[in-house]
Amino acid sequence: MHAPLVRSTAVAIAVTGALAWAPAANAETSEPTPSASAAPAETPAPDTGSVEITTNDPAGDVLPGAAFLLLDSAGQEVARGQTDAQGKLTLSDLTPGIYRLKETASGSPSHEAVADQDVIVTPGATTRLMITDPFKTATVLLQAKDDKTGELLPGATVNIGTGTSTLLTLTTGSNGTASGELPVSSRKMQIWVKEIKAPAGYDLYKPSRTFTAVPGAPVKVTVANTKTATDSTPDPSGKPTHTPIPTPSAPGRPSSVTGDATPSTPAGTPEAESSPTAAALPLGHSTTNALTGSLAHTGADATPWLIGGAGALITAGGVALAMARRSRTDEHTDASTEN
Repeated sequence: MHAPLVRSTAVAIAVTGALAWAPAANAETSEPTPSASAAPAETPAPDTGSVEITTNDPAGDVLPGAAFLLLDSAGQEVARGQTDAQGKLTLSDLTPGIYRLKETASGSPSHEAVADQDVIVTPGATTRLMITDPFKTATVLLQAKDDKTGELLPGATVNIGTGTSTLLTLTTGSNGTASGELPVSSRKMQIWVKEIKAPAGYDLYKPSRTFTAVPGAPVKVTVANTKTATDSTPDPSGKPTHTPIPTPSAPGRPSSVTGDATPSTPAGTPEAESSPTAAALPLGHSTTNALTGSLAHTGADATPWLIGGAGALITAGGVALAMARRSRTDEHTDASTEN
């Protein structure tokens, strides 16, 4: 009796030109193996970023001790810190986004903090910022004075600057002073002052003065003006600068010139006694010279006065002669009667 022959079925598979034998798949269905794609996917955490700050001043010197705050879009503080001895500060582990950087202190009494600014943080990168803190301004106190009396003078205008640049223009007010803020670009800056308009009645202060301005410190500047000299040279034409205006006078008397000094009449003395008339003057005496305060007249202007004076003298002489004859007649009559 022959033993049953067990045959196995083989399937030939061609693999890259070679034959390989593999058992044939049986009729039994195998359980499916879960695929890797069916597993839940994990979301990777986003990369963080950082901000690196370097502070200095306009002269290029680093500023240690400058304090900064980093605020998010809601105004909440995210990070803070101060610059080191090299003027550097790094804020790390920041979620990407837009932030607000605020400098709370410059770390120097000579410097001002800068204004707030926006900062963008990107994943896996460092945002570098260069912060330049400006010098504090210097307060200029200007006054203009009379160089002799020291009186403060209004209306003086000066320019203040450095090199070829004018940085500030000031004009003294009614109290003779003015003030202003002068921008400073170094720890010690040389400044010039030049007057461009003098106070009324004064000469321009021509010298250009210089001084040193220090950030945050007051500076006092004084310009001394000289009064404009008065021109006392007489008029070469010889003509009077004032035209005399005659004033009305009493009839029979010449007019006097306004402004001439006329002797006053003593109290209790009649004016007629202090001013002799033409009738009381001796024959041949000039009436023009006898009248005090009157102007001399020549030509046609003197003729009426001469005629009037002569007539008065003739009349006075006739009266005197008639009186003398009458006196002699009376004396002769009296003599005859006595005899």
